Amino acid sequence: MKKKLLAGIMAGIMALSLAACGSGSSSAPAAEEKQDAAGAATEAAAADDAAADAAPAEITTIADGVLTVGTSPDFAPYEFYYIDESGNPQLAGFDIALAQRIADNLGLELKVVPMDFDGILMELQNGNIDLGISGFSPSPERAETFDFSDLYYMGGQSFVIRVADKDKYTDYAAFDGLPVGAQTGSIQMGLAEANTPNANIIGLPKVTDLINELLSGKLEGAFIETAVAEQYIKNYPDLMIAWEVPYDTEGSAIALKKGNDGLREAVNGVIKEVLADGSMDEYIATAQDQASDEGSVYEGMLDENGEVQESADEAATEAAAE
Repeated sequence: MKKKLLAGIMAGIMALSLAACGSGSSSAPAAEEKQDAAGAATEAAAADDAAADAAPAEITTIADGVLTVGTSPDFAPYEFYYIDESGNPQLAGFDIALAQRIADNLGLELKVVPMDFDGILMELQNGNIDLGISGFSPSPERAETFDFSDLYYMGGQSFVIRVADKDKYTDYAAFDGLPVGAQTGSIQMGLAEANTPNANIIGLPKVTDLINELLSGKLEGAFIETAVAEQYIKNYPDLMIAWEVPYDTEGSAIALKKGNDGLREAVNGVIKEVLADGSMDEYIATAQDQASDEGSVYEGMLDENGEVQESADEAATEAAAE
């Protein structure tokens, strides 16, 4: 049976071969057309696969049509409150400008939620905000739990002291047993522990607290991000950067919850754009100018009425005047 079937198949093949040789002009074009059609179909399928691979992932946010961003407004020139001509505090800083650009490009309404720095990543992990934008350094430890955008600003780390003590303190060993500060939950806290392990390390929630404690003599030194330190020194000439602090992960990135690939890709697209077209340089220059206007800058949380909170010193002065 198998031999008969094989003979039949061979006979069919021979017949087709003879027909092809005999017809000449009619069968060859038909075969070519079939091959061309098959090739076109294959190319179309490959193009569809490539398009599918290149298609951006879906952008998801916790609220439809809204981009919710957590930030700590005590980090000029990154983020702070700028008091306008009417006396109203408005969120400012180059992080805020970048957040607005991201929202605009994605066609979303921007909602900024001010909070203490060490609470931002917790709120991100709990799904209460979409992005954490507050001068975050994408350290390997943080990257284990969160995703990060590309770097949008290259910064550095500094150790700040009082100008009056510049001859007194010449290295980290001089701070053994002395109070040294860093912002709670920041990478500067890790730098303090690594560089001044024998100091009395004090964590404070806001950079403004560190500055006030330095000025009052309650701290002898503090680890502060360089751009922020430089801005404070402009406003408080009694302070100075003693030296730069080496750190492997220099630069700032935006924090996202793990797995939100669509939003991360979109954010990276905006970062690439603002770095290429010079917008980021403009955001930074504007923020630095505003942050240098000491009388119009407020760093910290507003009160329950959305107004600037009085410091303890201001409250004491008013009480004495009454």
